[in-house]
Amino acid sequence: MIDCRVNHGYNRDIQRGHNVEYEPRIVGFLCNWCAYRAADLVGTIRKPYTANLRTIRCTCTGRISPELILRTLKAGADGVLVVGCHPGECHRGDGNLKALRRISMLRRLMEQVGIEPNRVQLAWTAASEGARFAEVADRMELQIRQMGPLTNDLLPSRGASSLSSLSGR
Repeated sequence: MIDCRVNHGYNRDIQRGHNVEYEPRIVGFLCNWCAYRAADLVGTIRKPYTANLRTIRCTCTGRISPELILRTLKAGADGVLVVGCHPGECHRGDGNLKALRRISMLRRLMEQVGIEPNRVQLAWTAASEGARFAEVADRMELQIRQMGPLTNDLLPSRGASSLSSLSGR
């Protein structure tokens, strides 16, 4: 279950007029073979990177559907980062190219309905590119911080749902 609703009262404090520093919530879907291992390498080499990224290991980025990304945003994430193997090096065949097509289509759709397309990003890393993974995560966090919280009326309120309730199970 992905539950991004933990906002430590951010929305409530803003409504009451309190001065609260915004902390973005970013969910990262990482390919098991390259991206997840690159993230692990970042920890091994003790390179600091954003603490606002919540990582989820998946078998392949080709398994990440646009519906899952939208459900993640509905559940309260301010951004979604999908990181997989470099093109041509996918351990599952052409999954990363499938992800590229899906995310490109999703970003065009998001723009048409008024959601900033940069809230969903796709990146490539090899297992040995821990420093690159940290740079990608930090850059995403900075961009989301500059955009601010996702407040589009097309998405349900943050406190109203989690992925478990959205799935109908």
